[in-house]
Amino acid sequence: MPDAELLRTTLRDEWHLVPSDITALDDVLLSHGWEVTVAGDQYVVRLSEPGARLPVEAGLVAAEHLRGRDIPAGEPVRTLAGGLTAQTEAGAFAVLRRVPGRRLDGADPVDQQWWGDRLGAVHRALQGFHHPGLRAWQPIDPDAGHLDAEPWLRAAVTDASAAAKRLTVTDRLTYGVLHGDPAPGGFVVDPGTGRAGLLDCGASGVGPLVYDVAAAVVYAGGPAHSSELIDGYLAAGPVEADELHAVLPVLLRLRWAVQAERAARYGCVEALRRARTALEQ
Repeated sequence: MPDAELLRTTLRDEWHLVPSDITALDDVLLSHGWEVTVAGDQYVVRLSEPGARLPVEAGLVAAEHLRGRDIPAGEPVRTLAGGLTAQTEAGAFAVLRRVPGRRLDGADPVDQQWWGDRLGAVHRALQGFHHPGLRAWQPIDPDAGHLDAEPWLRAAVTDASAAAKRLTVTDRLTYGVLHGDPAPGGFVVDPGTGRAGLLDCGASGVGPLVYDVAAAVVYAGGPAHSSELIDGYLAAGPVEADELHAVLPVLLRLRWAVQAERAARYGCVEALRRARTALEQ
């Protein structure tokens, strides 16, 4: 997590925003986030890792695409220079106007229905969406040097990656634009209107859509705690039930391998322990 001074300085210099209140959002895998209040207006600020600027901008354009299809999503705010993002040594900052509503609780069954429904609606709405920042689906590099951090790690990551590769070669999967990190706190529902949407839209690349479902299931606490989430997704998304249930175990394993790889990269001992436990199970 970068220090608060970098956040305040970047907002002031790049957007001419001087926050009166800053609240950190829940941790997610691919970025840091804050809710920010400026003169009574509310914004969401995202910071993604260095090298991710183009995918971040793809996500911002995807958010505009969703808004044009009646899916509430954060409205990107351009910098004073007209850019979608501001690059710093810590990564790419993006600012969006906050969508009204409360963030979803991933453990609540009703909220899980909203969560799955909106993820499915996003997948449908982004079919045919194109942007040069969308990356090919390569969630993990089994040859990365930091996988030597633990004796078990490289083999576990390699096996999970190989299983996912076999799946994509041998099975006909539904592909599309992936959110990449669909945590429940990134989705909101407005009690006043009953409308649900997203604080911001990830667009990490193009790949099998069930990978996003697997990522959401991990956030929900695993398959045993995700039935409402999955039901909500199947009712709204483009993936059929047979495909989802057949490939979900393999892509869950891959998602945990991604968690393990990133935990090793950044030296997160507890996150690496949780990933190892999940992979062994």
